[in-house]
Amino acid sequence: MSEIVTAAVAALSDKIGSDGFDGVAKFMITGEGGIMIDGNGARAGDEGADVTLTADADTFEAILAGDMDPTAAFMSGKLAVDGDMGLAMKLGSILA
Repeated sequence: MSEIVTAAVAALSDKIGSDGFDGVAKFMITGEGGIMIDGNGARAGDEGADVTLTADADTFEAILAGDMDPTAAFMSGKLAVDGDMGLAMKLGSILA
C-alpha cells in the first residue's frame, strides 16, 4: 500500500468519525490505489461500490486538506464520479 493511500485512510477516518458512512464509496487515486468508505469507516481496498470517485494524488490531497472543494474539482474535470451522484454529494459534504 502506498504512503499516500495510508495517509488518506487516516485522514478520511478522522473526517468520517465513528458513525461510518451510509453507503459504499470508493476513492481511486491514480497510480496509488483505492480507498473504500462504508459503515465501518475507511480502509484501503478496491471492491465494488455504489459510487467511485477518481482523481490524481495532488487533487485528492487538496480535497482532504480543504484547499479544494470537491464540487469544484468535479466541475473542473479533476475529479471523476461514476455511480450514485447523490452519494457522491453526501461524501463531498463530509470532506468539506
